[in-house]
Amino acid sequence: MVAATLNANLNIMKTPPEPKMSENAKDTLITKCSKQSEDGKFLETPGQILWRVAKHLAKAEINWGDELQVRKVSEEFFEKMLKFKLVCTRSALFEAGNESCTQQLSPCFVLKIEDSISSIFSTLGEAAMVQKNFGGTGFNFSRIRFKGDKVRGVPNSASGPVDFLQVYSAALTKVMQGAKRHGGNMGILNVNHPDIYDFLKVKDQDGLMKNFNISVGVTSEFMEAVSGDKMFDLVSPRDGGKVKSIKARQLFRDICEHAWLTGDPGMIFLDRMEEDNFTPTLGILDATNPCGEQPLLPYESCNLSSVNLARHAVKKKNGWEIDWEDLGETVKTGVRFLDNMIEINTYILPETERLVKKGNRKIGLGLIGFGELLYKLKVSYSSKEAVRIAEKIAKFIKRQAEEASLALAKERGVFPNWDISTYKGSAERYRNCTMVTIAPTGTVSMIGDTSSGVEPYFALVYERRSAYDQNKDNKPTKSLYYIVPEFEQALRVAGIYSQELVARVVQNHGSIQGLTEISKEIKEVFVTAHDIDPEWHIRVQAAFQEYADNAVSKTINFANKATVEYVEKTYILAWKLRCKGITIYRDGSKQDQVLNANSHQCPECKGVTVHEGGCVSCRECGWSECKIA
Repeated sequence: MVAATLNANLNIMKTPPEPKMSENAKDTLITKCSKQSEDGKFLETPGQILWRVAKHLAKAEINWGDELQVRKVSEEFFEKMLKFKLVCTRSALFEAGNESCTQQLSPCFVLKIEDSISSIFSTLGEAAMVQKNFGGTGFNFSRIRFKGDKVRGVPNSASGPVDFLQVYSAALTKVMQGAKRHGGNMGILNVNHPDIYDFLKVKDQDGLMKNFNISVGVTSEFMEAVSGDKMFDLVSPRDGGKVKSIKARQLFRDICEHAWLTGDPGMIFLDRMEEDNFTPTLGILDATNPCGEQPLLPYESCNLSSVNLARHAVKKKNGWEIDWEDLGETVKTGVRFLDNMIEINTYILPETERLVKKGNRKIGLGLIGFGELLYKLKVSYSSKEAVRIAEKIAKFIKRQAEEASLALAKERGVFPNWDISTYKGSAERYRNCTMVTIAPTGTVSMIGDTSSGVEPYFALVYERRSAYDQNKDNKPTKSLYYIVPEFEQALRVAGIYSQELVARVVQNHGSIQGLTEISKEIKEVFVTAHDIDPEWHIRVQAAFQEYADNAVSKTINFANKATVEYVEKTYILAWKLRCKGITIYRDGSKQDQVLNANSHQCPECKGVTVHEGGCVSCRECGWSECKIA
């Protein structure tokens, strides 16, 4: 009776207001997140989609309040979403309140693989169930005995983790999400595993294992051995015995050469991740979700949403400023939104419900629009000032999130595993074990009409094809240039804007570097991903990581001419600056060449795709698929 009354009251808003959106953002939101009829017609407007999600997430309030509280919070959620100050993940935008879906709202999962055939294939089955319901999965294969090890006393019998990694990849390509795309995966092997060299080669053949990113789990011991040019032991996961010793520096070189060649493997810094394991008695953090931004214990999942920094900038007489008060309000709304998501989520696996809803209640509030914000502030991404701003924003958001979680704990109780956590005995009585995650946001940033995550813009101008529905073959029937608004404004103020110049920027891969008619001042501010030295990419990532209790997903871009030695220096810098992981991509590298602004085509519209924060997304039609998520 209460539920029926609640649903009736929430449906009072028959015609919710519509948000102000660009056509590109509107198309993306509708085509990716709207309910559909049996014949494929979209049934919701953007306002109706956002209201559906807001009122569904607010239903959790009935557990601690009354119907008036539910209505009040649903309107608070809707207001932030309507202005795109808060944007939740695509999976939640599609699933939440959608009667045709399972209401599985978590995009991130880690599953455990033990050294037995039954465990390996049981976990594979669980992964298939998770991915069928729009979740991505991460695995650490390091517990599997090395290839050629004995099994039941019989020597040279073990297949090794690489064979099973390939089995997982092949099997999971058969699982479709929404009949359109495959789920993303992360496969990790620790650096001391005897099969580490085979692991490095597993994606050397271009086009294989597209549904898996691979990362090497490295320890501080290994990185110190690299720095000191020392020997390093590879050990058996079966009994811990030494299998052989190798030169740490040579193995590190091999890792970097493969990353230089193909973009894989990335690196996960295991000791740094474990520092933020607040429930160590439940297990170690040795695996992440597919994009690397969410370290999780086996069977944990995490719910994500993003604060749009660009929508919290206000224009003053002397330029743009951050509205810190408004930003703080959005962060606190976001924390409540995500805690509610945990409460109403459908858990496909019972172990996940036990560890998440009834255990750690981890949430991951992240960011979009940092690149756009820097343009508004007229600050170059390649600068100490950008790093300072990143640190200030990250610190502020972490503090606001902690305050919100403390307040929720007073209202709803601390997270159930608090008494076995490292917080026990302190005043840090949080509702959520972790709070801040900076995820890749391909579709989300397109819906928010801004730059992805904490990435710079990939291009200042690109050609956008549209009007697919007017063509029976689903091919674009017209095209136009999309230009970053702040950049267009700068050109107009300088008196140099023209269609001819815009076309030249497109021909220059979306960058203005090298164009003589554009001033040095404009060039310094409007840098794009490939204009930025990798050191600045790392320093910005590290600034956000300092205040993110989970992790940061970011792509470190390299020019085609970058050397392997430069990749090595960047990996070492990421370790020294206490990042939790690193993903690089060298322009022109072997793996699909998804970063070249004029070479890789979207499978849906044949438009331009870009690789940011681990995901491939199309800036023309909104298609998105995570190469590593």
